[in-house]
Amino acid sequence: MSHQTGIKANEALKKIFAKCRDGKIRVLKVSIENEELSPSTSAKPVGKWRDDYDKMIKPLIEENQPAYILYRLDTKSDSAYDWLFISWSPDTAPIRQKMLYASTKATLKQEFGSASIKDELHGTVPEDISLEGYHKHKRNDAAPAPLTSAEEELAELKKTTVHTDYSVETRHQTLSGVAFPVTEEAEQAITDLGKGLYEYVQLKIDIEEEKIHLVMAGEVSLDKLPTKVPSDSARYHLYNFKHTHEGDYMECIVFIYSMPGYSCSIKERMLYSSCKAPLLDLIQSLGVHIAKKLEIDDGTELTEGFLQEELHPKINLHRPKFAKPKGPPNRGAKRITKVQELGPSEQEV
Repeated sequence: MSHQTGIKANEALKKIFAKCRDGKIRVLKVSIENEELSPSTSAKPVGKWRDDYDKMIKPLIEENQPAYILYRLDTKSDSAYDWLFISWSPDTAPIRQKMLYASTKATLKQEFGSASIKDELHGTVPEDISLEGYHKHKRNDAAPAPLTSAEEELAELKKTTVHTDYSVETRHQTLSGVAFPVTEEAEQAITDLGKGLYEYVQLKIDIEEEKIHLVMAGEVSLDKLPTKVPSDSARYHLYNFKHTHEGDYMECIVFIYSMPGYSCSIKERMLYSSCKAPLLDLIQSLGVHIAKKLEIDDGTELTEGFLQEELHPKINLHRPKFAKPKGPPNRGAKRITKVQELGPSEQEV
């Protein structure tokens, strides 16, 4: 598992590792380039480790690019310097980059020497890996139990990827979701639907571009709605269901996530499931109220009866009355357990 990606340290990185062990390096940034672990930037100590920390770490952070940072502390264990291992994985980085760095982390630690790594720090925003962020990490995670390489990889993958079931029937909530950017055209169509300019909007994920695009926007009657659902790819749909309920005219915007079973690739199923929650947040932030969220695997499910039942489920008001249980059979007549006292007039009779 530690060499899962097959990416290893190149010769230049191995040479600078030797300088790190001699204490000549304060900070080292490592990147994945041409399928190799390569040194990116390094710097020598200037002052105490706390004084150097923010001055040296902050310039190494790139907004959209993951990286590894090795930072030397001033303490020693077994005559060797202790190191802090920082994994920088910003939320804005492509998910494939985040997964690549997460699955190569154990390899880098092994190449550098896990015994020299005193502590680890993971960050998705600059504040996470600042000096204050490191102190906060120490306070919140005092004396953590040691993890095996496999456990460290699993924990890192949980932080940087989304775990989800791939079946459309599942209702399992993703841990964080993947917020792919939505194109301006798609965002405008969502806003216009909220204003009543459109009745139907369909969106799709461009997997290679990692963006959510508009497929179509316009007027679609309910009987034509099933024909808009592809049978070979996933989609997001917004539909303004105009109907009457108990004599009142109503307009309810329904979000429909269509996933045609396992005819789609695992990657497509994973991305559509992961992007759903962030997309819903965006839709609602644009002022569009979602009355109901639905998941379907076939467009034929979208009938008026189905939508009515989902929006206005029937409540059974005629509950059976409680039936008092009968007593045991052959019980016989009740016995008198208390003798009634007679009055004086009754005794004279």
